[in-house]
Amino acid sequence: MPRKLAAGVRARPAPPEPVRPSAFRLWLRRRKPLLKPAGKVGMLLALFGVAAMWVASLDPASRLSSALDGAMATLGARVGGLVVNEVRVEGAKNTPPALLRQALGVKAGDPVLGFAPATARERLEAIAWIEQAEVQRHLSGLVLVRVKERAPFAIWQNNGRFAVVDREGRTVATDRLDAFGPLPLIVGAGAEKTAAALHDMLREAPDVMARTQALVRIGERRWNLRLHSGTDVLLPEGHEEAAIQRLAEMQRQNQLLDRPMQAVDLRLPDRLVLRPVASPEPATPPATRARAGRNG
Repeated sequence: MPRKLAAGVRARPAPPEPVRPSAFRLWLRRRKPLLKPAGKVGMLLALFGVAAMWVASLDPASRLSSALDGAMATLGARVGGLVVNEVRVEGAKNTPPALLRQALGVKAGDPVLGFAPATARERLEAIAWIEQAEVQRHLSGLVLVRVKERAPFAIWQNNGRFAVVDREGRTVATDRLDAFGPLPLIVGAGAEKTAAALHDMLREAPDVMARTQALVRIGERRWNLRLHSGTDVLLPEGHEEAAIQRLAEMQRQNQLLDRPMQAVDLRLPDRLVLRPVASPEPATPPATRARAGRNG
């Protein structure tokens, strides 16, 4: 009996040797817990991207970047882990740092994806000093800002108030005016918007420009030049360049601007009107006054 049972028993095959997983599978297995949240983030990014494209198609006037920024800001409020570690601003020389921080609205430790560059750029360009701004957001944690500031052109005096303006007449500062170095002085209503062209004409006549203290707008129509000597030069409306060149020629030939004059009137193209400084009346000696009193 034992022999029959022994004869009917089949030998079991040897178990196969275990297959060693590849290096890639080992790497994938170790990082599987980390990849699950990343997959969710990727899915959310894709969904928000599609939503942004749909919003832009409904409203062609809206910028796609603004829609994407809004989507990323919403995503950043839900997904943590990526934070701002540096805010770098380039090109800002005169813009107050407090205004920059307020316009950016981001600081170290804030979620990177919660920061909207397009919105920050719009707020930056609303600052008087800033002509153009570029804002970049990097997933490494860097927020990079590049700004182009308006250049201070002149000090504008009007109704007893002073302000620094650029060439287009935009006010960029109303305090600490001496911090911007020597600037031309322009005076009167409307002077801030039209002085740049006259200033360029004066640069072509250095002898006249060196003696000019202020550009004075008269009635928002024409210009006077107030010289350092106190002389007023009256320029014709619409023909300032020719009058300035004429004045420069008279200075070269006759040193006209170095004479004590109350006014030099160039408003007539074929005539020069000079108003000398009024001479003070001589003082009457006391004896003469006494005799005049007795005779009266």
